[in-house]
Amino acid sequence: MDWLTLFIIILSSLIGLFFLGVPVAFSFLFINILFAYLFWGDAGLAQLILSVFRSITSFSLLPVPLFLLMGEVMFLFGIAQNMMETMEKWMGRLPGRLSLLAVGGGVLFATLSGSSMAGCAMLGQTLLPDMEKRGYKYQITLGPIMGCGTLAAMIPPSALGVLLASLAQISVGDFLLSIIFPGLLMAALFAIYIVVMCWLKPELAPQYEVQKISLGEKLKLTCKYILPLGSVIFSVIGLIIFGIATPTESAAVGALVCFILAFIYKGIRPDIVKKSMINSVKITVMMFMILTGATAFSQLLAYTGASSNLVSLATGLPLHPIVVIIIMQFILILLGTFMEPLSILMVALPIYMPIIKQLGVNPLAFCSVLLINMEMATISPPDGLVLYTMKAVAPQYSMAQIYKASIPFVIIDAIAMALIMIFPEIALFLPSIAK
Repeated sequence: MDWLTLFIIILSSLIGLFFLGVPVAFSFLFINILFAYLFWGDAGLAQLILSVFRSITSFSLLPVPLFLLMGEVMFLFGIAQNMMETMEKWMGRLPGRLSLLAVGGGVLFATLSGSSMAGCAMLGQTLLPDMEKRGYKYQITLGPIMGCGTLAAMIPPSALGVLLASLAQISVGDFLLSIIFPGLLMAALFAIYIVVMCWLKPELAPQYEVQKISLGEKLKLTCKYILPLGSVIFSVIGLIIFGIATPTESAAVGALVCFILAFIYKGIRPDIVKKSMINSVKITVMMFMILTGATAFSQLLAYTGASSNLVSLATGLPLHPIVVIIIMQFILILLGTFMEPLSILMVALPIYMPIIKQLGVNPLAFCSVLLINMEMATISPPDGLVLYTMKAVAPQYSMAQIYKASIPFVIIDAIAMALIMIFPEIALFLPSIAK
């Protein structure tokens, strides 16, 4: 049987299981066991076990549970809410101030958590009631909350970023640095859109009286709730930039700093500590189970000859590399309308990365664009995970309203992707100065 037929059978079987509702980890496991046995017999099953073991016993994957733990601790201890209230004091009478607060809060919360759904939930629970009370329309409330919630994976710590770098076989530290400016670019584009929309249509975000607060009170709250977060940011990003620690070591320091801040603000709460650890372990196990399946899946593709032949096919096309990359992104956008990001990465990276390396494209810039695409998938109708998170937080809105509110931010994400494709230095600047 030729490689193309085998490739179609394996891939269609996997996607078919996804459509049947089989959990991603078990879909990969079933396909890997089935075809490993068909190709290699009992020896294939033994090799599969060794592959599973090797795929998760990697030092570079240790930041994943630590980053997840950081987010759980800061969220469950309620530190993020105090941070948001402090930021609001500085907004003054800016048009769309609460929507802009979602942008600022999304950036800061992204430094504490790598979860888009947690970011959306936190911003929704914190900001939405006040937005509705002030007469904000759903287009300028739901959209910014969902869009800015997706910044969580674009600004370190990012568990999804670590997994992507590991699967793509690129430096985790360099990749965490490369996604910082793209994340900030997305935040800036969100803010520009909000200001322009509120200027063109003032009825979307009516002005209201803002309580005057003295500069001294603002500075006091900032020193109490915002500045200490700088220690978290430095422990995760600064230690990597200055070459003091590896990503794994900086993640451990960041988790320790989060615990210290939580204990200072709220006291030692064994129940919350226990819950945060259990939640982070559950998510880590889920991610690692999928990771093991994806690693074995890539080996299956290599055995069939699909990987090498797809590389030859893509590089042999009379197309400029940027056109090939754009086609790749369109395929991922389509997948993102009905699959969650981790599943897409597991299917796409074993196919995409050999092609990218052969085309001579910088993998850091490409993977930065890829991560934005994955975040865009979470707010893309009809099945983006953040859309359903928004529905759970705000059940009073219909799914049609949520879809409509998300579309401008999907377009903004696409603009950010295009800018990084045109100017890859946006992603490559920080890794270059850290060397």
